[in-house]
Amino acid sequence: MTLLRVGGLPREPLAAAAQFYGEALEAIRRALAETPDHLVIAFDPADYTHKAWRLAAVQQLARDHAPVRVNALAGGDEKAIAAALAYLGTAEGVTGQYLPLDGNGAAALLSKNG
Repeated sequence: MTLLRVGGLPREPLAAAAQFYGEALEAIRRALAETPDHLVIAFDPADYTHKAWRLAAVQQLARDHAPVRVNALAGGDEKAIAAALAYLGTAEGVTGQYLPLDGNGAAALLSKNG
């Protein structure tokens, strides 16, 4: 699994999407060419207005690069990101998903071991 962080995008969703497609997409495609199994894109936290464009981007990347899995996370809590990466590492059928993280500890409720 490869983690690629995409940060520094504008707060306004259209401007953020434009910058993502104009600047980050090529780096993501290069990473996908070098990733044999799974790429996870980690976005900085953003409000709900960014969900649609981020989800559309990750879904299209997953379709275009199958069988390589492509998923995305959003959040600034490193512990939550690590927990999500651990989950995605065991969830072999999960691809094309956008997972906003809040770091409030839901993993213990959802985990068999928690």
